[in-house]
Amino acid sequence: MTIKPTRGPATRSVLGAAAAAALLTGLTGTPASGAAAATGQITGLGGKCVDVAGANSANGTPVQLYDCNGTTAQQWTVGGDGTIRALGKCLDVASGGTANGTPVQLWDCNGSAAQQWALPAARDIVNPQAGKCLDVTGNSSANGTRLQIWSCTGAANQKWTAPGGDTPAPGPGAMAVAPYLYNGWGSPPSPTTVMNATGVKWFTLAFVLSNGYCNPQWDGGRPLTGGVDQQTVNTIRAAGGDVIPSFGGWSGNKLESSCGSAGELANAYQKVINTYGLKAIDIDIEAAAYDSPTVQQRTVDALKTIKANNPGIKVYVTFGTGQNGPDSSLISKAAASGLTVDSWTIMPFNFGGAGQNMGQLTVRAAEGLKTAVKNAYGYSDDQAYRHTGISSMNGITDNNETVTVNDFRTILAYAQQRHLARLTFWSVNRDRPCTGGGADTCSGVAQQPWDFTRVFAQYNG
Repeated sequence: MTIKPTRGPATRSVLGAAAAAALLTGLTGTPASGAAAATGQITGLGGKCVDVAGANSANGTPVQLYDCNGTTAQQWTVGGDGTIRALGKCLDVASGGTANGTPVQLWDCNGSAAQQWALPAARDIVNPQAGKCLDVTGNSSANGTRLQIWSCTGAANQKWTAPGGDTPAPGPGAMAVAPYLYNGWGSPPSPTTVMNATGVKWFTLAFVLSNGYCNPQWDGGRPLTGGVDQQTVNTIRAAGGDVIPSFGGWSGNKLESSCGSAGELANAYQKVINTYGLKAIDIDIEAAAYDSPTVQQRTVDALKTIKANNPGIKVYVTFGTGQNGPDSSLISKAAASGLTVDSWTIMPFNFGGAGQNMGQLTVRAAEGLKTAVKNAYGYSDDQAYRHTGISSMNGITDNNETVTVNDFRTILAYAQQRHLARLTFWSVNRDRPCTGGGADTCSGVAQQPWDFTRVFAQYNG
């Protein structure tokens, strides 16, 4: 998306008695639960992993938060018997304690209540005996921070992404509808305000760039952890949502050209995936840096590595288009290289000139995209639609086109009919009436706050 020139960490507030009782009622019969065991990392605050200190399997070894590194000390099996295991031993509440602040540790599996855990859909990890949540001490994402149990608060330091468990997969439209949210400028709104007003759960966070070297940073200058972007991730996840970081955009240094090889670029992507425990990434291709065939192939090869090393992760590629569809060269290059993209997503705007029906033009361009993807991969029409997406722009575009709320309804109807993989827009920052703010703070059309988001939030895949 073209760019033109929050809240602090959650504090503890213990659940009321009624809410706590409801939580415990909801846990009945849901230990880590009667489903088949699943093994993998458990990620939480700061995108870091639940880790056995020093990879030591001795009884009493502390369990802590640490950078994800793929070692066996971070491989946890969430079992159908209610246990969570690593290194052949169980995640255990020290001395069977139930008080706030009781540390957790590794211990021989013994079938006790201190080693029983439930994973409700809210992404808590709860010890039913204590009625308390697995918690990062002091809300600190520093390496080595000890884990404990604490009264469940709903805060980000108690939210976890675990393998298997009872957490349902998002609905087909939940991840697909992830409007862009930009922290660089444009008076970013509170994501929870938007979530509560519209029902949208996912956001595409823009943009991860190069700091001049092959090192990913927000806008090429803000660190991945500890800043406003990390706070945004925590806030969204604490409210039951999730994020898709977007690499690229119009301005700034691109990792795809700063990294010297596909391997280095894959490592840069992987660093962001590990930091936040991601389920999806977006590559936003719209600058001259991506015109180079070398950069294109490097990007394709790096994404192949990411797909191979992160089973289940979704990869979205977002790029420009003409009125009849996009240039198909990158799609063909990816298909020839064996890269399957979960959504080739076009940006159907900046065609030039006011007075056009942008809803109809979007549908026309999307049909051209479908044909390009179908031809490159040998898909059926239905398969091709399910590997494509639309990323519109709400309101007045850079070329003085007007995309209205009614245009969004046209686009929504098309997406519902064709079962597109992605339906998003630039940006939620703009989804407000103008009141004299700076660039990218409003849509430029008459509307109520979040009107555009409400339309796309209806998408169910």
